[in-house]
Amino acid sequence: MLSRKEQQLLDALAPKAAENNVEIVTVEVTGSKKSPTIRVYIDTEDGVGFDELSSAQVWVNEIMDEIDPFPGAYMLEVSSPGIDRPLRTPEHFERFAGETAVIIMRGPIDGRAKWTGKLAGFEDETVLLEVDGIVERLPYADVKKANVRGVFDFNAKA
Repeated sequence: MLSRKEQQLLDALAPKAAENNVEIVTVEVTGSKKSPTIRVYIDTEDGVGFDELSSAQVWVNEIMDEIDPFPGAYMLEVSSPGIDRPLRTPEHFERFAGETAVIIMRGPIDGRAKWTGKLAGFEDETVLLEVDGIVERLPYADVKKANVRGVFDFNAKA
């Protein structure tokens, strides 16, 4: 799911993240080659607030300065995964079982490349996704991108 560069950045950040009890949810590199944007999505057991973001920004920035991933300028963003949380690892697919997810495959399976349904877990290198009452088995190696579909209830009482 990650490009080679994104995986390199994730690998560089993972040890320091573990020291700080932070999960690197995913890393994205977007924008032009001349001035890319590196987005690092983090999470903790207690969620992500301003304090977690500001302290992570410091150590992520230090590591990026050390490894200098791109010649020239780049933009660095450290963020929470948000309501449409990316799903990257088998553990993510397990942890968010029961949630609605959108999964985009590298190529069509049964004529579809984009799948939306309820996550039913992860088993034998496949993502289990319930679609229209049928549990589909989507090969993990062929998942291009996956996200929880966030739901916000405007009628809920606080």
